[in-house]
Amino acid sequence: MAASATREKIVTAADRLFYERGFEATSFAGVAELVGISRGNFYYHFRTKDEILDAVIERRIKDRHEMLEGWVDSNQTPKQCIASFIGILVMNNTKIRSFGCPVGTLFSELAKLDHPGGSGARELFDLFRIWLRRRFEEMGREQDADALAMHILARSQGAATLANAYPDEPFLETEVAQMLAWLDAVAGSQDQNDEKD
Repeated sequence: MAASATREKIVTAADRLFYERGFEATSFAGVAELVGISRGNFYYHFRTKDEILDAVIERRIKDRHEMLEGWVDSNQTPKQCIASFIGILVMNNTKIRSFGCPVGTLFSELAKLDHPGGSGARELFDLFRIWLRRRFEEMGREQDADALAMHILARSQGAATLANAYPDEPFLETEVAQMLAWLDAVAGSQDQNDEKD
């Protein structure tokens, strides 16, 4: 197996274990076992768990950026893009009920540990915030675009947390439906303002 392919497998395995078990509870041995390589081969690619964390965060940022820009590039309207973002909660329903939000849980754990990787994990929230803000600006909501972006982030994080706390209740689907109705209202109020102008 090529070195680059092995490295990618390690990052993929670590990403999964950080999400399912948590950063602190994940060991080199656990990642090596999941990948099926020896500890010596593992150390050839990563010397510390922090190096793996950096690679996982970098991968998550890249993957999320590609997902977000993919919606824009597919000619979705700004409102449709935001609706796609909200829909992630339902798309990842099973995982969220079991493990929470991969972005929120990692950031919370690193913040509690006062780990320097927390700033990198926050870049994921920054990525979402800036992307959502731009979509609201494109909808004509320049004045309150950032506040609307933060509202979506806060509400989606809260919904993911409670879906994880109450996995057997239809909470997540109900919350997503309410968020989409809110988005319709936000878009509708802007349409009315445009007509007045």
